[in-house]
Amino acid sequence: MNVQIYNTLTRSKEAFVPQEPGKVKMYVCGPTVYDYIHIGNARPVIFFDVVRRYLEYAGYDVNYIVNFTDVDDKLIRKAEQLGLTVPDVADKFIDAFNEDIVALGVHKATINPRVTEHIPSIVAFIQGLVDKGYAYASEGDVYYRTSKFEDYGKLSHQNLEELQFGIRIEVGDRKENPQDFVLWKGAKPGEINWESPWGLGRPGWHIECSAMAREYLGDTLDIHGGGHDLQFPHHECEVAQSEAFTGKPLANYWMHNGYIHINNEKMSKSLGNGITVRELVKRVKPAAIRYFILSTHYRSPLNFTDETIAQAENSVERIANCAANLKHRLTAFGEQAEAAASVDPELVARLAQIKAQFGAKMSDDFNTPDAITAVFELVTEANQYMNRTDATAAGVAAILEALEQINAVIGLLPEADVNAELLDEEIEALIVERTEVRKAKNWARADEIRDLLTEKGIALEDTPQGIRWRRL
Repeated sequence: MNVQIYNTLTRSKEAFVPQEPGKVKMYVCGPTVYDYIHIGNARPVIFFDVVRRYLEYAGYDVNYIVNFTDVDDKLIRKAEQLGLTVPDVADKFIDAFNEDIVALGVHKATINPRVTEHIPSIVAFIQGLVDKGYAYASEGDVYYRTSKFEDYGKLSHQNLEELQFGIRIEVGDRKENPQDFVLWKGAKPGEINWESPWGLGRPGWHIECSAMAREYLGDTLDIHGGGHDLQFPHHECEVAQSEAFTGKPLANYWMHNGYIHINNEKMSKSLGNGITVRELVKRVKPAAIRYFILSTHYRSPLNFTDETIAQAENSVERIANCAANLKHRLTAFGEQAEAAASVDPELVARLAQIKAQFGAKMSDDFNTPDAITAVFELVTEANQYMNRTDATAAGVAAILEALEQINAVIGLLPEADVNAELLDEEIEALIVERTEVRKAKNWARADEIRDLLTEKGIALEDTPQGIRWRRL
């Protein structure tokens, strides 16, 4: 398929041509694991999951890397607040992240590298930059010399003199220039640290992705992705580091998703309007969250309101009902099923047309809103076909297969294991287990059971007589 990608670097759509035919090297910046992910974090997680799925649907073998930043100022502060070590905080929120993405129907990345497991390669990368004159040590820190890299600013399309520095580019007396950014931070008393040629310390934020991307995918990536907020300074600094080190392009295609607002306001801690994924899945079907994210083009801003999420729930319910009706109708044929029978040529042609429409929209810079339109055309076709007196098992099976093929990309129907209905005694056993693990303060398992029941459509209610449940 002729896939077109809007490349942030060139500000234009370009035909996607991977370096190696049939294989894609794709790196997306993952979370800093100091807290639960919120709806803003969920947008790149869900969108790039769909990008990866569609490329696989198109026949590519995708090596998909999403990192975990597991050492950072925020983790250090969280560890102090919780009375834990930094690795303990990271483990807690990596487990939470994995639980949340499963709830959202997101497939795990090929590899999730952690910064703390790659310190030697990060130190070697920094040393290489020092040796080439692109970095310098200063009082235990190491900084990147931005003035030496002539193309600094080419990704975000800013001139060096006009750059507005991000919060993680700190101005200090140790720098030669305010634009320089830290590669290695000298350890403060009591902080987690590692040995290096410059003394005890830890990596800066930007260097980790350059080192890990190169370790798993080589000098040049096919696709590098992340949120719009990462374009500068994070990705700009990655470009400077990697291209100075290798002399090659860091990535051939750069993709950035837009922001999410809450009720037309920017989501921020100061406004207190953040919504975590695990809070949201308690009251909204996970498929509706995916639908909400995918119903707007990934490069456009997205506004979360109660109305938009309710509309998303109605939409996914319509798709789910169609799938359930197809399966029920197929079962109803029973002994008379005609699985080997030929399908009405007009139906075959119509299904091919809908799948081609879906593919064309997805190939046009992953236009998920218009691709979802093709899904509803398929739903309409299914409902009309099932009302026909001459409907056959083979025809119903063909429609169901088309729906499942498209859903394998967008994931608006639950996975098979999630879709299986729990028996009453299984629900009761899980509730008893959850009560026991809560007494034992095993919060992770308690949350896991709650999330599982939520995914299965089971609502828990606290009453004076104990916990009761009901099916939604």
